[in-house]
Amino acid sequence: MRREEDKNTKSTIIQSAEYLAHLDEDRIREQTVKDHLYGTAELAGKFAERFGKKEWGYCCGLLHDIGKYSDAFQTKIKSNSNRQVDHSTAGAKVCLEKGGCYQFLSYCIAGHHAGLPDHGGSADGDDAPTLMGRSRKKIEDYSAYKTEIQIPELRSLPFDESETPDADFSLSMFIRMIYSCLVDADFLDTECFMKNGITDRNSGESMEILLEKLERHISGWLSNTGTETVNGRRTEILRHCLERGKEKPGMFQLTVPTGGGKTIASLAFALRHAVANGMDRVIYVIPYTSIIEQNAGVFRDILGEQNVLENHYNVDYESTEELKPMQLVSENWDKPVVVTTNVQFFESLYANKSSKCRKLHNMANSVIIFDEAQMLPTDYLKPCLAAMEELVRQFRSSIVLCTATQPALQPLFRTQTQITELCPGVQEQFRFFERVTFQNIGTVTEEDLSDRLRQEMQALCILNTKKRAQKLYQQIKEDGVFHLSTSMYPKHRQRVLKNIRNRLVNGQKCVLISTSLVEAGVDLDFQTVYRQLAGVDSMIQAAGRCNREGKRDVKESVVSIFQFGERENVPGQQLQIDVAKSLLAQGEDISSLQGIQKYFEALYHFRGESLDRKNILKLFKNPKPQFAYNFDGIAKEFKLIEEDTKTIFINCEPEADDILRQIKQQGYTKAVMRKAGQYCVQVYENEFDKLKGAGMIKPVSGEIKEFYELISEEQYSEDMGLDLGVDSGMAILM
Repeated sequence: MRREEDKNTKSTIIQSAEYLAHLDEDRIREQTVKDHLYGTAELAGKFAERFGKKEWGYCCGLLHDIGKYSDAFQTKIKSNSNRQVDHSTAGAKVCLEKGGCYQFLSYCIAGHHAGLPDHGGSADGDDAPTLMGRSRKKIEDYSAYKTEIQIPELRSLPFDESETPDADFSLSMFIRMIYSCLVDADFLDTECFMKNGITDRNSGESMEILLEKLERHISGWLSNTGTETVNGRRTEILRHCLERGKEKPGMFQLTVPTGGGKTIASLAFALRHAVANGMDRVIYVIPYTSIIEQNAGVFRDILGEQNVLENHYNVDYESTEELKPMQLVSENWDKPVVVTTNVQFFESLYANKSSKCRKLHNMANSVIIFDEAQMLPTDYLKPCLAAMEELVRQFRSSIVLCTATQPALQPLFRTQTQITELCPGVQEQFRFFERVTFQNIGTVTEEDLSDRLRQEMQALCILNTKKRAQKLYQQIKEDGVFHLSTSMYPKHRQRVLKNIRNRLVNGQKCVLISTSLVEAGVDLDFQTVYRQLAGVDSMIQAAGRCNREGKRDVKESVVSIFQFGERENVPGQQLQIDVAKSLLAQGEDISSLQGIQKYFEALYHFRGESLDRKNILKLFKNPKPQFAYNFDGIAKEFKLIEEDTKTIFINCEPEADDILRQIKQQGYTKAVMRKAGQYCVQVYENEFDKLKGAGMIKPVSGEIKEFYELISEEQYSEDMGLDLGVDSGMAILM
């Protein structure tokens, strides 16, 4: 190899007979195309081997960059030119021309930078971003690849069609999984070269070591064989989960009443199950970040900081060098225990961009636990369940549905799926852990409710809307009365919760007016609870904040269900409320296992086709032409959180002021936006429009249209948060 200086450009031209894929930042070390392709192929094959498709991953990795064999690309890299040279289309063309199973790999190779494309049609020109457009695109001659690369044989089919209820959907999932193997392998091989093998990655310890750590942690508990105490019952459930961990992979459920110790029991099952079946990791999928932070803390205490990845919007792994390895593995979930959200998990499964899909292959051969399974997104329930089925059937994973209010999911699976219960004697456990008495007090006025709450010493009242919670709080506001809702930014809520916990423990007066945000992942123990009529699962979750420690008499620990005379709009919850109201009118015991079952059966029946609101599954059915998938279009449709809220930044603390100044001076980064999230309130469009119309907010900058700051300081208070009672007729003349 020689380097010569171009007198016209003053750049160094590398004279090398070899085909180069990468040069390091100093343009000294070289990686040949052949080395990169074989390195990527080995890694992608290793990843695909987890679900029995090593040759597919290997072949995809070997062909993904053969476009770099063109003279144009070699001139570009050796002269350090900025010229754009398409190197992704070549491998896709080869796969399409070869036909058969190879054509499935064309999606992966064409999209390994830009994302899995839509198939497109016969009318697409060579400039279209679709697979058909790419197939017609004229690219530089890359035939020199034949001197160094031989196309591997694909001797197996993607899956056994007799084992899947929908071959079209299964194939789309298979393509996504191979794509994940490719893009992660491509990134890792390139990263390894660029950093000369020093990548700062730490994949954590083995499942065997983690199981030993857990067994040491629980060893003292297992000697408890009694069943007449709370700890004895928790141990009974824990011991049973350990024993069932030896089962073969499949679909499981853990139906444990509140207080039954499901967090440790589910971890025990998962680790024993992973070791028994040679599985790679445990993934916890949780609806609320508050529960994630709580559970991840428990897991870290038992298993060690280096073995647990907490992956959601509010966690920041970029702020210090010490956390850099965690930031790296958050991109592909290469840790033995991953704790994440429903949104992250399912949107990744239906995504098409490499940044979101890198982690998919690490969902294979894993134990996946859905905590608070009743919170699976109802609008997308059927596509979520279809993806879960594929992970079990085709990708060697096990799934555990973990909750106290088990949803009636079995009829919604596409095939007769056997679900194994992990909790021993579920009916008896629920009878033992009964801690409260439900009473339906019917229709009340706000004045009636206010009078009741004024008589209470330690009571929680949960309402369906932020506006109603603020209004009731104002009516009974005095010392010892608190308000909590998402109209307060997260840091503010944490301060209030700390104060509330202290008052409850010290026996002081504490009446809390709240929205549903306290129903899960918030450890509070009140003497009585009032809950506005809501979904049965929400009302049972609310009851979990009453007599939580079981120290008071069940008959004295009352959960009162009430409703107001007038109907109010509760976005996304009206059907749940109506179904629960019907069951109560029939005299159904909503806290019983039978009552919970009836609730979910009725809810899913009335939802019908809207359990797949965007018709995601139909988009995969019988594509024309065959195997013509619209990966890009479907990724845009599958959004668990619709863009119907706006973000308002509340600048009323020194740290918040520093963050806002940093955004305005340096722009947005992922790290600073994660920090900003601790000082943000989300509001619906109608609330936002009123605040904007009143001149109380303004955009932070033009980069993110949904990000505003509150400029009317009096609109946010320490006791109530952001006041949403803005008159739509208000206006401020500027």
